[in-house]
Amino acid sequence: MHKDENLNKLKPGLYCVSTPIGNLGDITFRAIEILKKSDLILCEDTRVSKKLMIKFNIDKKLVSNHKFNEKKNLKPIIELLKKQKIISLISDAGTPGISDPGRILINECINNKIDVYPIPGASAINSAISISGFSDNFYFCGFLPEKRSEIINLLNSLSKLNCSIVFFISPKKIIKIIEYLKSYFLNRKILICREITKYYEEYIRSDVKDLSNLKLSKKGEITVVISENSNLNFNQLEESDKKKIKKLIKKMSVKDIINEINYDKKISKKLIYEYCLGLKNEN
Repeated sequence: MHKDENLNKLKPGLYCVSTPIGNLGDITFRAIEILKKSDLILCEDTRVSKKLMIKFNIDKKLVSNHKFNEKKNLKPIIELLKKQKIISLISDAGTPGISDPGRILINECINNKIDVYPIPGASAINSAISISGFSDNFYFCGFLPEKRSEIINLLNSLSKLNCSIVFFISPKKIIKIIEYLKSYFLNRKILICREITKYYEEYIRSDVKDLSNLKLSKKGEITVVISENSNLNFNQLEESDKKKIKKLIKKMSVKDIINEINYDKKISKKLIYEYCLGLKNEN
C-alpha cells in the first residue's frame, strides 16, 4: 500500500497549541509534532518556552508575543501567514487566548480569512472541574478584577448563577476576598487548587462558610471552583406558576417573566430566575 503523502502535510495557518500547566509530561504527541513542523513559534516568555523546546528537542525560532507587544507584532505575523507559513501560538502554560495572550491575533487572522486551528491539551479549568465533584455546568470568569468595588459587583452577579463558578487568583489575593465569598456564596462548597500537576500541588476542600485562617503557600497560581447552589427549593413555586413560566419562557425574557410571576406574590426573584434558567438549559 502506498502512503498518501498529503496526509502527512501540515496545512498553513495559525495553530493555537496547548502546553502543560505544570508537569511537562502532559504535553500531547500532536502538540510536539505541530511545534516541530512550525516555521515560527510565538510565545509569552522565551525563557519559559525554551525549557519546553529543549525537553522535546524542538529546534524552532521563538518570538516573544505577550500582552505588551502583541499589537505591534500583528502586521509582520499576518504577512507571514499570508505567505502560507505555519505559525504556532503558545502561552507559558495552558491554552492561548484563555486568560492568556492570543485573542487579538486570532481575531486578526479571522478578519484576513487565515485558518486558525486548535491543538487541545492541558487545562487548569477542566482539571479543577473534573475533580471538584460539583456540577459540570460551569461559568469561567478568568482572573478576578483588581479593584474592590469591581470584585464585589462581579461576585454579586455570579452568585445569581446556579452553576459551578471557576476563576483564577493569586495566593495573596484569595485571603483578602474570603469575606466577600462568604457574603455571596455562604451555603456553597469550594475547591481551592494550587499548582495543579506540579510537585507541590495542593487541594483544599471546604464549605465556604467554614473558610477561615486559610494557610496557603504564597507561591504559584490558584484555580478556585465554587459549587452550584444546591439549596434552592423549587417546591416553593406553585404548580400553576411553574406551568405559567413554561408557557412564557418561549415568548418573554426572563426579566419580564420574573415581573409577571412576582407581580402580586412574594416569591424570591432568584428562585424564579433559576427556574427559568433551568428550563432554558433543558431546551
